[in-house]
Amino acid sequence: MTNPADLSAVDLLAAYRRKSLSPVEAIEAALARIAAAEPKLHAMYALDPEGARAAARASERRWMAAEPAGALDGVPITIKDNIATRGVPVPLGTAASLLTPAEADAPPAARVREAGAVMLGKTTMPDYGMLSSGLSSFHPLTRNPWDVSRNPGGSSAGAAAAAAAGYAPLNLGTDIGGSIRLPAGWCGVVGLKPSFGRVPIDPTYIGRVAGPITRTVADAALLMEVLSRPDGRDPMCLPPSAIEWHRLEREVRGLKLGLLLDIGIGAPPEPEVRAAIEAAARAFAAAGAVVEKLPPFLTRAMLEGLDRFWRVRAWSDMASLPPERLERVLPYIRQWAEGGAEFSGLEVFSGFSQIGEMRAATLAACRPFDFVLSPTAPMPAFAAERASPIDDPARPFEHICFTVPFNMSEQPAISVNCGFASGGLPIGLQIIGRRFDDLGVLQVARAYEQMRPAQREWPGF
Repeated sequence: MTNPADLSAVDLLAAYRRKSLSPVEAIEAALARIAAAEPKLHAMYALDPEGARAAARASERRWMAAEPAGALDGVPITIKDNIATRGVPVPLGTAASLLTPAEADAPPAARVREAGAVMLGKTTMPDYGMLSSGLSSFHPLTRNPWDVSRNPGGSSAGAAAAAAAGYAPLNLGTDIGGSIRLPAGWCGVVGLKPSFGRVPIDPTYIGRVAGPITRTVADAALLMEVLSRPDGRDPMCLPPSAIEWHRLEREVRGLKLGLLLDIGIGAPPEPEVRAAIEAAARAFAAAGAVVEKLPPFLTRAMLEGLDRFWRVRAWSDMASLPPERLERVLPYIRQWAEGGAEFSGLEVFSGFSQIGEMRAATLAACRPFDFVLSPTAPMPAFAAERASPIDDPARPFEHICFTVPFNMSEQPAISVNCGFASGGLPIGLQIIGRRFDDLGVLQVARAYEQMRPAQREWPGF
């Protein structure tokens, strides 16, 4: 019999309706999985077993009365450190933060609570979310469930590790340059970066989104149905749309797909990564899609301009910290941000302007295609103790060149596993859609789930 910790959210809800499984049983299975794996993975922050048990008992009573509270009633969920939940401090992954309990749920947390999801606790992230790594000055080092000597990626490090290990079928992350998709790719799970504004978020910022990290595309769609509901606290959110998130079946025959294997800058895909992406493209072609190579479109000036702007943004936050708190910031992040103190106003403005250049180039490159296929990351998961694959604060973004342009262009993009490297580490396929076509991205990802080779068993704990 399948352990409830390994059931999808869709399957859990079906079992609750049949009364063949109780939310209490599901939560106990999740807590047992966490107890077994957490000493090795360190993916959780502010785990709340008793709060989760109480919420599960209340959910059980509602299901027994056939009166579920919402679309996620009784489903276990984890929420990333930087998404505020009422009564829990938000350290932002850094020991420099003051641990003041949040007064209210941020919009994504409010939506899942309203829908009846059972919050197990929060998940880990690196300092200020500015690393593709599980390395943090506040949280213990988070590790990859497929190989604990490897990094899960970041900044949604704990969320992706939790999904792969079976802590919860639903996990909430955030993404401003790849922070959902990169760890999802390195942990072999599904990670959706929605269109900018599709999921209300607070605080909001250019390119920043919240989205699901799950084991299946259907679970990501289920969570999006809840997350995309309106919240007036986000002044940059999209108007509500009547999206039929459950309609995931789609014929790929006739779709025009761009194949992006060289984006122009950054680390090139390693041979095993390239081979896996090419195999996925051939599978789409065999199903009747038209696949054409997409030429490179990013420039070094775009990436360096973004780096300048983000360094100054980070330094503007850190410069106001008292010296004793600044010293607690992860040295890699502090060294990177301190570079922002050297730039003139003209250099900062020039850097910011490159966001617009990146956006225009990305949208122009994607315009001829219905969807674009690319690697999520150029390499499999790297050593756990490193801050990034290259581990050099002078070159911090060489590994995010396949993800960050789609934050700046506001397009939806998803990572789904497409194979394994020779050492057994997952390889992520990124599927990018046109702006606002979040459902289309989910549909094409679901189609790929059905055509890809059989997947390996999930890591055991």
